[in-house]
Amino acid sequence: MVFFGYMIFSILFGLLADRYGRWKILLISFLWGAYFSLLTSFSPSYIWFVFLRTMVGCGVSGHAQGLIIKTEFLPTKYRGYMLPLSQVFWLVGSLLIIGLASVVVPTIGWRWLIRIASIPGIVLILAFKFIPESARFNVSTGNTQAALATLQHIARMNRSALPEGRLVEPVLEKRGRFADLLGAKYLRTTLQIWVIWLGISFAYYGVILASTELLERDLVCGSRSESSAVAVPVEASEESQSPCHCHLFAASDYRTMIISTVGEIALNPLNILGINFLGRRLSLSITMGCTALFFLLLNICTSSSGLIGFLFMLRALVAANFNTIYIYTAEVYPTTMRALGMGISGSLCRIGAMVAPFISQVLMSTSLLGALCLFSSVCVVCAISAFTLPIETKGRALQQIK
Repeated sequence: MVFFGYMIFSILFGLLADRYGRWKILLISFLWGAYFSLLTSFSPSYIWFVFLRTMVGCGVSGHAQGLIIKTEFLPTKYRGYMLPLSQVFWLVGSLLIIGLASVVVPTIGWRWLIRIASIPGIVLILAFKFIPESARFNVSTGNTQAALATLQHIARMNRSALPEGRLVEPVLEKRGRFADLLGAKYLRTTLQIWVIWLGISFAYYGVILASTELLERDLVCGSRSESSAVAVPVEASEESQSPCHCHLFAASDYRTMIISTVGEIALNPLNILGINFLGRRLSLSITMGCTALFFLLLNICTSSSGLIGFLFMLRALVAANFNTIYIYTAEVYPTTMRALGMGISGSLCRIGAMVAPFISQVLMSTSLLGALCLFSSVCVVCAISAFTLPIETKGRALQQIK
């Protein structure tokens, strides 16, 4: 349901960002996400919990506008280096929430985990004073004075000066139109991007959810351990009464999650080199192919260390995939439909995320090999789609008009 909320509002926020500005939508999404995240901790029932998390998903869907703003300010030669470094901050956030959960959930409960986790989102609203609207967007709407003011501020900060002359660009009235995404020039690119986004999300959340499923198995043979069949005493607690019948993670489970999460940054240096020297298309097709291979390797009988190693590499590969497709999508579309292109891609991405739990937890409990083969097959399709993309954005200036 979180992904469902993201799916619906990702398109809406993308449409609005192309028409009214990236900064406004980013601010609204932050306020929305922080407010409903905090409300979730006061949920009186499971239904309310699910509804409020859906609303959080709606808000978070607008956060991609931060990447759009950054992409539109960065010079061409630096985009391939600076954009992947965002992954470092994603990693830090992931590690913080796992570490926080290991301390807070067993002691004062999940409600306080959500409350504490909401604090950064509220504090960061103050940072919006220092975030400018995209100068490219202002130029495309005819607001050249605002664009010049932003560029002059940047020049002063860098102790530099703007080039002489006037800032001249045609005003683009037709912005954020669905028809443009499916026009003759971008039709094939758009369809292939959608396939890749859906597949990458399916694989990414599949790895995360499969990690918890595989932790409950006999790591040597790939079958359920006997301990999982032992009846767990039912306590009159909030956790035992939940419809999910969830059980708390052990300390070793948190450690394994931390190790596999660190994997998300392991290939970042190689990913940066790949997208800058091999190009976005070839780099993505290679990492997607390797992802397909490592999914199949999860079926090999191995030790606990071996499983953690495979999960580590899978997290590294799927994170590299996401890095590359985020950059490619932001670069390939012109300013008039960049936010909408990213929004619709993010929306379709959540379909893969919604399907992933049924494969990594439901199907995997019935047929481990069947689930892994399905994940692997999807990654192969994405690798082929990436390799055959019609436009390479390496070294290509951002397009202002279609």
